[in-house]
Amino acid sequence: METLEPHGLDAEGTETLPAASDAANGTDRTETLPGVSDAEIAAERKRDWRNFAGFWILGLTNNFAYVVMLSAAHDILKQQEAGNNTHTNSSSSSFMHDTSPATHTESWELISSNRFDCNPNSTAVILLADILPTLLIKSTAPLFIHRIAYRFRVVICVLTAAASFLIVALSSGVIMSIIGVTFASISSGLGELTFLSLTAHFKSSVLRFWSSGTGAAGLAGSLSYLGFTQAGLSPSATLFIMLFVPPLMAASYWLLLVFPPGWSQRECGNSCSLRPPAAEESQRPLLGADSDDLTPDPNNEHYGLENDILSFKDKWLIVKSLLRFTIPLAVVYFAEYFINQGLFELLYFPNYYLSHGDQYRWYQATYQFGVFMSRSSAQWVRISRTWILALLQVINLIVFFFLVFFTVLPTFWLALPIILWEGLLGGAAYVNTFLNISAERDKRRREFSLGVASVADTLGIALSGATAIPLHDYLCAL
Repeated sequence: METLEPHGLDAEGTETLPAASDAANGTDRTETLPGVSDAEIAAERKRDWRNFAGFWILGLTNNFAYVVMLSAAHDILKQQEAGNNTHTNSSSSSFMHDTSPATHTESWELISSNRFDCNPNSTAVILLADILPTLLIKSTAPLFIHRIAYRFRVVICVLTAAASFLIVALSSGVIMSIIGVTFASISSGLGELTFLSLTAHFKSSVLRFWSSGTGAAGLAGSLSYLGFTQAGLSPSATLFIMLFVPPLMAASYWLLLVFPPGWSQRECGNSCSLRPPAAEESQRPLLGADSDDLTPDPNNEHYGLENDILSFKDKWLIVKSLLRFTIPLAVVYFAEYFINQGLFELLYFPNYYLSHGDQYRWYQATYQFGVFMSRSSAQWVRISRTWILALLQVINLIVFFFLVFFTVLPTFWLALPIILWEGLLGGAAYVNTFLNISAERDKRRREFSLGVASVADTLGIALSGATAIPLHDYLCAL
């Protein structure tokens, strides 16, 4: 904690002003600001909070469709199940359009009489459709995405997110729905890579707001889907309602963010880096800047960016140096999504007033609440040794598998604290990994490093989905 100086004159007679509260660090700092007017201070505060709000909304809207598709996983699979078990004529509506609560409840009972009440397909099928395009994008894009302007990337994110809601809402079969889910994956994957890289051009505080927004997306997406379907709306109608989210992403990027001096959206990726005219080179934040935003050359926001195109060798060295961050993150997400998409659907309490589908949605909402809490906690809690979180999440997976396999939990409500803990671990691993990388890397390497590190969670999720499918088939054959 830095010592605060009172407002007044320092020992040299220079006026000092209390800095704006840094929302990310939770501290006030004093900067020596000779000749700065109150109007300039107010303008700086306004810019900061617009960017904080902008990145929070971008995090919310970027992950929203991804979360909704996972929450709707069982409803999507029930289209196939209902088609295989119900005699319908060619004009009948799909399960996604069915507003009958009875249909939604009974559809859970169509397949299996074993103790797990299994679906014919694991919800990991939807997880893979929701993550493999993201993995492909994140694995390859860092090599070329600097040639694509940020504004074009955002347009693609907005259009594919809207397409995902429309395709799944209008689908009449599971294959068409899975195509819609892949569009959600493209939007989320490209968006995370884009917006994480974009944070490198702003105060590092915005990274905390981005992380909090992604956590809020999980909570808002799962609860809104749960709420609308519990209220009697069909899954299709619920997805139509959510079409307001992609335009909100566009509005946040184009109308809310205040880009740094010299930013040109006509430039792209690494070239989009700040190349200000001479009159702007001396500008710097007036208030509450992070330490790395206030240091002189060579670490300030403009230094060296004219030479910031990294060679292949540079990129490879960066990737290797990131392994101590990315391996723990991948392990956390492998264990986390193995639980979510491999075990949640098997944890069923038959003699309970909530249907199997409703129980699954409650599990998802509880998990997302934990994620939101921990991704929003970095202002107060920072964790540098993220491998501890990986170890705890693996233990969580082992415990959860034991509880599911031996059906030792007596009631539905006892499962929720365990799931909340799982979400807390996952959210903490995400936000602290990216904050640690951001704090360690200089600005020349930070943009690429953040983009590459985002592959880790996606790889862990994809591996968990591939592993959960054979586990589902094995347990359901018992």
